[in-house]
Amino acid sequence: MLSDNVSRIVAARVGDPGAVAAAAARRVRATSPLGEHGRAMIVAADHPARGANGVGGDPHAMADRFELLDRLCTALERPGVTGVLATADILEDLLLLGVLDGKSVFGSMNRAGIAGSVFEIDDRFTGYDAETIAAMGFDGGKMLTRIALDDPATPSALSETARAVNELNDRRLIAMVEPFLSAWQDGRVRNNLSTDAVVTSVTIASGLGQRTAYTWLKLPVVEDMERVLASSTLPALLLGGEVEDADAAFASWGRALKQPTAQGLVVGRSLLYPSNDDVAGAVDKAVSLL
Repeated sequence: MLSDNVSRIVAARVGDPGAVAAAAARRVRATSPLGEHGRAMIVAADHPARGANGVGGDPHAMADRFELLDRLCTALERPGVTGVLATADILEDLLLLGVLDGKSVFGSMNRAGIAGSVFEIDDRFTGYDAETIAAMGFDGGKMLTRIALDDPATPSALSETARAVNELNDRRLIAMVEPFLSAWQDGRVRNNLSTDAVVTSVTIASGLGQRTAYTWLKLPVVEDMERVLASSTLPALLLGGEVEDADAAFASWGRALKQPTAQGLVVGRSLLYPSNDDVAGAVDKAVSLL
């Protein structure tokens, strides 16, 4: 079945590239990013475009595109999953497979901050722009926004995020900002996940742009999420990241989802590559928290 899907994608890309636009045009759009149950459950798969392919002990797990697509299709067919977040190559594959009807779709916008590079903070916009997101009939765009006080590239990164926020707001599309207070440590960028640091990143990100009516936040779940989620009135989606203790992660997500600004989850590797390899089970468990 997987090989058949791959053959369909390759045949369209080689013989009928216009099939992507046609699939986007006929896609049935979601009526709300929160789905029928009023909470978002978005599956994220934009990691490979930044060279972040590792899951657990396998540094190349997400680099197998055939397997990644198979896992995404499994996740997207589960009840309660409301949408997907990815780069153009992956979203176009999913469009060609016809699995995005009724789902909210978010395009990943800045992917130039390659994991482990010396220019990681200089995270330029190499993916979607607001114009293309609108033309494809998608629901919004996501911006990774790392704020490194020791890196002179940070002002440019903030400026580019603010520009994208403006352009998405102009089109009444969701601007999903994912902020971190980050720092260089031993030649690598590390995100500070202390409560104080996350609160600071939220207050900075909330003020980006000329309008914020369509701005949402994508935030890590840390200690004292009550204080984190009280630092802005912008709707917040909770990110999963890669987790070592699944039970503890699910419990922390459940507690955070009780806060009024928390509108759902955006989870990638921990659902697509769970330790027991049961994608459907992991997705269903996450949906149950909503």
